[in-house]
Amino acid sequence: MSDLTTTVSLLYLTPPEGGVRAYQSLDADPITGERKRNFGREEKEVVVENVRGREDTVTLDTAGFQFFKHASKHTTFLNDEDIRSEYYPESIELIKKLTGASRVEIFDHTVRRRNPGTVDDGPDRRQPVSQVHVDQTTDSAIARVHRHLPASDAPKLLERRFQIINLWRPIEVPAFDWPLGLCDYRSVDTKEDVFPMALIYPDREGETLGVKYNPNHKWKYLRGMTPEEIVLIKCFDSVQDGSVAVFTPHTGFNDPTTPEGAPFRQSIEMRTLVFYD
Repeated sequence: MSDLTTTVSLLYLTPPEGGVRAYQSLDADPITGERKRNFGREEKEVVVENVRGREDTVTLDTAGFQFFKHASKHTTFLNDEDIRSEYYPESIELIKKLTGASRVEIFDHTVRRRNPGTVDDGPDRRQPVSQVHVDQTTDSAIARVHRHLPASDAPKLLERRFQIINLWRPIEVPAFDWPLGLCDYRSVDTKEDVFPMALIYPDREGETLGVKYNPNHKWKYLRGMTPEEIVLIKCFDSVQDGSVAVFTPHTGFNDPTTPEGAPFRQSIEMRTLVFYD
């Protein structure tokens, strides 16, 4: 371990045996505190590099994620209605500016406020996710376009490049506690390292990617991210010819270098459909 790197334990996934499709429920069981699932998990020690001061070594199209400085006009994030009316519009314009996209549609957001002992069983009690995952598959990304956009728009939009990008930002305090770890796409074996997982909502089914351990994975984070800093995380890209990163495995993790007494992590992630002319 050095000033630039730290060794941490990450929770990777192992697919169910016999070719059975993996699944996991969105909400935790209020009694057990666990989300129902049929796959295994294994803790692995990995080295995570702090890229502060070297943020330009990762970009959306090379690594699958990119850090920027941006102070939000909306700062409280206490009320979903206010988030939608105030934070959504400025975020749409920000993503357009940073990516060159012609159209950005936000389809949801999640506020996370870490509170040890809280059961993650509803939208207002979300905790940092502590297993390595990718938010979308190709099928679920295309389904998102059909789900969230008018039927008259979707076919034309799907003919051109589109992405799903998460905009992630700490709230109120720097995120020293349970920061966000991001795996450089260039270190991922896309054929061997991921497997599709059904994500079971109360009223429907989505699909994400579980991530298996690979010692070649290169993990990065921006230590002590502030509310005036953001990271764009690519969850899907329709360009899949090998020229750009397609997705970003990521997870929250317990950082042993967290200063004593650091406040619990608070963050907001906004999920967006990003289209290009």
